Amino acid sequence: MNNAVSFPIPRRPDLAPPIGETQVMQDVLAAAEDVSPANTTVLLLGESGTGKEVFARYIHGLSPRGAGPWIAVNCAALPGELLESELFGHEKGSFTGASDRRLGRIEQADHGTLLLDEISEMPLPLQAKLLRVLQERELDRVGGARPIPVDVRIIATSNRDLAAMVARGEFRADLYYRLSVFPILLPPLREHREDIPALAAYLSDEIALRLGRPAPALAPEALASLLAYDFPGNVRELANVLERALVRCHGTVVPASHIAAALAAVGIASIRATTSDVAAKRQPRGDALAHDNAVVANEDRDSLTGGMPAGLPLALAALEQMAILEALRRVHGNRTHAARLLGISLRTLRNKLRTLRLTGVLAPDGQLPPRHARGAMIATAHVARQSQEESAA
Repeated sequence: MNNAVSFPIPRRPDLAPPIGETQVMQDVLAAAEDVSPANTTVLLLGESGTGKEVFARYIHGLSPRGAGPWIAVNCAALPGELLESELFGHEKGSFTGASDRRLGRIEQADHGTLLLDEISEMPLPLQAKLLRVLQERELDRVGGARPIPVDVRIIATSNRDLAAMVARGEFRADLYYRLSVFPILLPPLREHREDIPALAAYLSDEIALRLGRPAPALAPEALASLLAYDFPGNVRELANVLERALVRCHGTVVPASHIAAALAAVGIASIRATTSDVAAKRQPRGDALAHDNAVVANEDRDSLTGGMPAGLPLALAALEQMAILEALRRVHGNRTHAARLLGISLRTLRNKLRTLRLTGVLAPDGQLPPRHARGAMIATAHVARQSQEESAA
């Protein structure tokens, strides 16, 4: 006979849960609701834009501390010396400019919840001080003479692999184990695409309210475009795309063209960010891919800051098409390598190539059709001119 008793966690009617009807999101939601009543430290992991702070707020709201303070600190936003004072506070005269005693964020969160966003960016010396807070439930203000007891629950987030950072000596192992008592991994949006319609509807309502207008509906073709996109920036990127589209929409329905234009803007931005990041890392010159990425970064910067010939199109969609075609040319048609150069997934590249074929920019066999030969000649001439300049240099 099974005498086990189940104690379901009631959802607060005034606290809406994060959106997600797929099984993977329901599992995450169940984990968040299970840990909410406890005082357990929670580590929320996942790519940027997956909603880690949304879940942190939900956990706090459901907990017995929900009526207490909610304090959030971005560990990447401040240098180490300022972050120490921000978190732990300081005594009057403890350093130049400390004209008064100041309570730190940890003390401000007493009897409540402290969110440490991007915990991976916390300097190692501060990690040791935070470990003491977790172990002893007390802290030392900067310049203080005695420890201060605190009753605070800590929720930390990271979009980096903390275990790998521990292995490299970039993050304290003892702090990692203290933080990861109850880890929750949030999936990227591409792994639960079925939630996009509900997320898009919710975000559209919020954006429209902010814009002071009724929320328009998404045309079926517009929604299909969203479902086909990989969203490397996850829910945050989805919100940005929708806001771009809604700003341009003055009717009751968002047409597919507005979503396409918003996605094209995202595509160009992500190409520039990815190639610039790769170039900034100064990878070894023997790495052919790093070299190609650096070249593309330079060409993108030149073309987007005035170096482009006047005859080339300036529309974002056209720029994206040119970037895709040039990437394919550089790698002799290898889609996998082209996707890496562009900083997008192979699936995203395939979807974009399918769109180019459907719109006639590419022929069914992947070649440029005759009616676009003039535009291709302009782009080819521009690339040839740049190649000559690079060779001469």
